[in-house]
Amino acid sequence: MATIPRTARLVAVETKLFLREPAAVFFTIMLPVGLLLALGLSIPDFRKPDPLLGGQRPVDAQFPALMVLLSVMMLALSLLPTTLVTYRERGMLRRMSTTPVRPSSLLAAQLVIHVGVAVAATTLTLGLGHLALDMPAPPAFWMFAGVFVLGSTTLFAIGLCLAAVTPNSRVVQGAGAAVLFPLLFLGGMWLPRQVMPEVLRRISDFTPSGAFGQGLTDALAGQAPQPLHLAVLAGWAVVAGLMAARLFRWQ
Repeated sequence: MATIPRTARLVAVETKLFLREPAAVFFTIMLPVGLLLALGLSIPDFRKPDPLLGGQRPVDAQFPALMVLLSVMMLALSLLPTTLVTYRERGMLRRMSTTPVRPSSLLAAQLVIHVGVAVAATTLTLGLGHLALDMPAPPAFWMFAGVFVLGSTTLFAIGLCLAAVTPNSRVVQGAGAAVLFPLLFLGGMWLPRQVMPEVLRRISDFTPSGAFGQGLTDALAGQAPQPLHLAVLAGWAVVAGLMAARLFRWQ
């Protein structure tokens, strides 16, 4: 029973440390929200119905889905693995193993913080988008929430894999970028999925970012996510989670 209060105290301490990093707050919360508002307000075409989107505006579903994807991916593939590898590199996890506060408590605290930031960033993105751009609320909230939880679980499992196999903070930053940017591209960040060549779009369907981004877009548009994308996310989550559990080292 004492583990829960210890983890709660760790969450409070680690949250303060996270908030002291302006870059972390900016890139995971302010950047996605700022991009949504800046581009949505400054580019008239983003507020016009698009035949390729079934008559919806890009700011109704596609663009906010990409901003949610961007936020979660930066947290899961950059910040979380870098933090854990840095702690391991400095011997903090090894020293914690000799105290009543187990290293697993720190891992749990980090996951709670990063998931909480992802939820906060998503809430701000949808809330401010609704106020400033008249974005509709998710028509089926629980459907959107289910896709968000499944996709976030998948990406954080991949982030834990990165933390498990990289030896130091310098390497994990490079590895995170090497994974992050191709996945952002395949998720439709620079080339929308609807205009991708058929072969590239099919490849995107089987990536965690492509499946997650399209699932979010479908849910925000009031459509049921495609079973293929849900299966892809579940498969990646299981494989990455098992690998992370098997390979993760505390020292």
